[in-house]
Amino acid sequence: MADPALNNAVEWTVSELSAALRRTVEDAYGYVRVRGEISGFKGAHSSGHVYFALKDESARLEAVIWKGTYGRMRVKPEEGLEVVVTGRLTTYPGRSNYQIIIDNLEPAGIGALMKLLEERKKKLAAEGLFDEARKQLLPFLPDVIGVITSPTGAVIRDILHRLEDRFPRRVLVWPVRVQGETSAAEVANAIHGFNALPEHGPVPRPGLIIVARGGGSLEDLWSFNEEVVVRAAAESMIPLISAVGHETDVTLIDFAADRRAPTPTAAAEMAVPVRVELMSTLADLGSRKFACWQRNIDRHRKELYLLTRALPALDDLLAVPRQRLDACAGRLPRALRANAQIHHTQLTRVASRLSPRLLSHRIERCKEQTAGFGSRAQRAFRTFRDRRIQRLRSAGQLLTAYSYRGVLARGFALVRDGEGRPLRSATAVGGGMRLDIEFADGRVGATADGNRVSQPPGKPKSRGGDSGGGSGGQGSLFGL
Repeated sequence: MADPALNNAVEWTVSELSAALRRTVEDAYGYVRVRGEISGFKGAHSSGHVYFALKDESARLEAVIWKGTYGRMRVKPEEGLEVVVTGRLTTYPGRSNYQIIIDNLEPAGIGALMKLLEERKKKLAAEGLFDEARKQLLPFLPDVIGVITSPTGAVIRDILHRLEDRFPRRVLVWPVRVQGETSAAEVANAIHGFNALPEHGPVPRPGLIIVARGGGSLEDLWSFNEEVVVRAAAESMIPLISAVGHETDVTLIDFAADRRAPTPTAAAEMAVPVRVELMSTLADLGSRKFACWQRNIDRHRKELYLLTRALPALDDLLAVPRQRLDACAGRLPRALRANAQIHHTQLTRVASRLSPRLLSHRIERCKEQTAGFGSRAQRAFRTFRDRRIQRLRSAGQLLTAYSYRGVLARGFALVRDGEGRPLRSATAVGGGMRLDIEFADGRVGATADGNRVSQPPGKPKSRGGDSGGGSGGQGSLFGL
């Protein structure tokens, strides 16, 4: 039988008991600071919230980071990382367990940060972001230099002062926070922003970018170890110099940048040459070039002088051609006279063939030949004409014989319809049809009445004589 005291205990529902436990836990502990190792981290949930557990050698505590808090965190949770978290302890009635709602997360000491840094470095190096083959050469003298740093620190003043001393250039400053939760995102956005500027826009596009920050602890410089900053530096199409911290400070952006400067002042020295030294170098090169040109001119002048001494004298070169010219000039009159004599002889020979008597004889022969050719042409023309006339007459007779008009002349008639087409059958003639009847001596218009008379029975009348029983002569064409 049950104890009466137990029967008098207050009855709770599950929800009421869960709510009471929750109030007890939250009132008793409130905000706590817990150290442990991250376990079961698989990235952000589809909702944006993050779920994992904190564990040590003998216990396990469920942890939650809400979406808004996770986006503001400077150090993101990673599997196996030992961290110190600050948050509110509460319960989750759905699973009957307690959990911590994390508001802040930081690595548990320098050792944890170094471990995280080393793992992140290996991961990014495996992706090829640190390869030397992808690094760009710095421009010798950029027209515009973009500086990403805090506008109020000493870094920007050191860079401007050093540029002014060496070689003044136009500087565009993109102000960012170099420490804090939003620092990494601002630096990455600044790198992307400089790369997004058009070539010839209202704001000039820099030819070189310097990401600079003064020295500090590992935690202070942690923004430049974030993946978003390293990836932005690796993707930059503009050559980039990393000048973060002092010479002993090393961040991941140093490996992704095209050049690393130990200090911001050294970055300014890498960006531009010394103007005085450059002018001195140009002057030295100019004097060396002029001296080289002068030596080259002297050498060619000497070579030309030696070549002129090796050439023969002008009189020696022209002596033989002058003698040839004089010899030709002496033979020219005799050659002209001989040539004139030869042509005179040929002209005389031709003139002898053209005497008046010989010309008269040749003209008479040509006249006789012309007269003979004329008589032969007349006879041939008459013969040709007679043959053509005879062929024309034969063709006319044949045309007359084949023409239907000869039939009409024998007493027949040609019947056409209204459109001029000949009618060959009585069945083609309809009542009221307009007809055109052509005789040998003219045409007559007629209209058909539509009555067709068939041929009377009996044998037709032969051409040779009378068949009897009818009038003699040719019958009617229309069968009337």
